[in-house]
Amino acid sequence: MSGLADLKEGDRRLTRRMAHSTSPLARQVLPAVESAAERTKLWWAVAATMAITGGYRERKAAIAGLASMGVAELVSNAVCKQLYERRRPPKELIPHEDVHDRPDSSSFPSGHTAAAVGFTAAVLITSPGWGAACVVPAVAVAAERVHSGAHYPSDVAAGALIGLASARLLRRVPGLLLRRLL
Repeated sequence: MSGLADLKEGDRRLTRRMAHSTSPLARQVLPAVESAAERTKLWWAVAATMAITGGYRERKAAIAGLASMGVAELVSNAVCKQLYERRRPPKELIPHEDVHDRPDSSSFPSGHTAAAVGFTAAVLITSPGWGAACVVPAVAVAAERVHSGAHYPSDVAAGALIGLASARLLRRVPGLLLRRLL
């Protein structure tokens, strides 16, 4: 049981450390990233840009990214959050005003991170250049979720795993369906 207690304490310490960051990046860039990523606006904008400016590969990557993002959100928000109720980090760990603007839903897992990683991983598979460009904002979304006090680092890690799994699943589904049908 000590391992679980150590994990919880490590989660709290890392949350406190990230939330107390006073770097210009944390104070200026992360809130802007959160605003852009809210309701997946950022990822829809990237997908639209890829589809409009790119060719077949970019359109395919955009569709794969949106599909993976949708699956990741479904699994994280409609399934996992319903199965495991976890409180958001306590207000005393968060020294800034962002702590008052947090969702009421379960903290586990991070749906924002699941969507960001799901989109990015799927795009990376099909269009490595665009996928690489999506890595930075995806990481920023994950960091912002902890910095703002909306999630513990373990919530973000679980969301990232869900995102990766959704991209992998969607990559494999067409082949699996074709084998079943043929």
